[in-house]
Amino acid sequence: MPLMVVKSDNRREPFDRNKLREGISRACEKRNISPAAIEKIVSEIEHELQEYVLEVPSRVIGEKVLEKLLKLDNIAYIRFASVYYQYANIDTFLNELLRLKEQNSQVKKI
Repeated sequence: MPLMVVKSDNRREPFDRNKLREGISRACEKRNISPAAIEKIVSEIEHELQEYVLEVPSRVIGEKVLEKLLKLDNIAYIRFASVYYQYANIDTFLNELLRLKEQNSQVKKI
């Protein structure tokens, strides 16, 4: 049986590796990120999802993508996050940018 993805409105659809790759690729457009790096993320997430037996919440997949993109490229991360979180207004989006900037400055200090 295929792994089913449970959407936020409780709809269910089969996990689609291509859909995952397309979403990540869109976030990485015009960034210096190789197709191999994108494929690696897709494979890692697909492997991590093996712990789910029949269903996985779409939220889990989105969070895994965000985690991987944050390590890879801040711009790809914020692009994906803007779609994933569906920011209600510019202030919410700005707060995420400021949080990301603060996090990056903390990493540079270490």
